[in-house]
Amino acid sequence: MFVTPAFAQDAGAVGAGGFADVLIQLMPIALLVVIFWLLIFRPQQKRLKAQQAMLSAIRRGDTVVTTGGLVGKVTKAVEGEDLEVEISQGVKVKVVRGMVADVRSKAEPVNDNKPA
Repeated sequence: MFVTPAFAQDAGAVGAGGFADVLIQLMPIALLVVIFWLLIFRPQQKRLKAQQAMLSAIRRGDTVVTTGGLVGKVTKAVEGEDLEVEISQGVKVKVVRGMVADVRSKAEPVNDNKPA
């Protein structure tokens, strides 16, 4: 019918290549891992570090853009907590620090200890 006979391999042919054959078979996989590392993972890690640095450097007076598209000025920034952003005259909202997409303009540091 449609079944072809199966023939056993020679006993000497099974272990002939050994380690060299395995190395040659794994070479394309290793090459793909290196390509993925250089083109995808490494640049993504750099962007993540830059984003974290930007978020930790937000201070009062900075103009920020949220991921929702709101643009406002930071009125209160406590390290590691939410930000208070003024989006209009007298309208202040609380924003989670991680939801800031961009810092448009960096303001000069505000000195609250300056005598009036």
